[in-house]
Amino acid sequence: MASFLVSILLLVLQTYAAPSELVKASFSIALDAIDLDPVLHANVSEDATSSPPPGTTKRTPHSIIIGVRKGGTRALLEMLDIHPEVAAAATEVHFFDWDENYAKGLEWYRDLMPYSYPDQITIEKTPGYFTSPLAPERICSMNSSLKLLLILRDPAERVISDYTQVYFNRLENHKPVQAIENLLVRNGALNIRYKAIQRSLYDVHMRNWLKHFPLEQIHIVDGDALIHDPLPELQKVERFLNLPPRIVPSNFYFNQTKGFYCIRSDGRERCLHESKGRPHPSVNSTVLQQLRSYLREHNQNFFRMVRRTFSWQ
Repeated sequence: MASFLVSILLLVLQTYAAPSELVKASFSIALDAIDLDPVLHANVSEDATSSPPPGTTKRTPHSIIIGVRKGGTRALLEMLDIHPEVAAAATEVHFFDWDENYAKGLEWYRDLMPYSYPDQITIEKTPGYFTSPLAPERICSMNSSLKLLLILRDPAERVISDYTQVYFNRLENHKPVQAIENLLVRNGALNIRYKAIQRSLYDVHMRNWLKHFPLEQIHIVDGDALIHDPLPELQKVERFLNLPPRIVPSNFYFNQTKGFYCIRSDGRERCLHESKGRPHPSVNSTVLQQLRSYLREHNQNFFRMVRRTFSWQ
């Protein structure tokens, strides 16, 4: 069945491929487009409709994963949920970035959080918060001492991953699709108004967050490092959240067949879905260079803001 699905995906990519001068389609991991096995979903803390275990209550988050979209937020939340002192919200709430939800009030938001024990911290994740112009001030108004988690990856790869998710969503809904080059370039120039590019301007969005939160309250997780070697990144998060060190090497094992790390906890082994993300089309090399050149200055600005660099500089 898996080989049949791969064949179908290859046929789809060939059908909608860009002109012949483009590099042939290749495949890479879309960190936040990963489909998870049902058992992995089940590991996330009980949702807000569950009957409360004795001694638990619902509380507003102690920490929020604010983004970035297609950066690995789901993987980060699933891995943090290994920790016995973490209670993770099961769904993306979109309270601070969607006006219709924010208008429902803080009690509505709290009611969507999981039940937790006094010694646990509650964490929710909504990737749309990072690029929302309203979310920083709204979150600060709720709790100015809140600790924020931001997971980032190579911004150019994030653009391609963003496109890929929309591409497949449109296919599934029988809507027309375009080659990525047609979205990245307009009239021979890079289309900087393309939303996927706008979301990768990390410095622009970070500037808004730093107006409301000191840098010390924002921990940046390296999304590429998390996938290739999860433990060191998670140990940094434990320290940032003042959690006792409970995530250990035995919580992860490298699955040679699948080619990525899987989770082991509570006597169970759970892996990401066998597809491990959606196939990415290769981008015309000239267009890709245009994109990377445009992002370079924004990346340097971001590095100065956060006082560190990343491998995608």
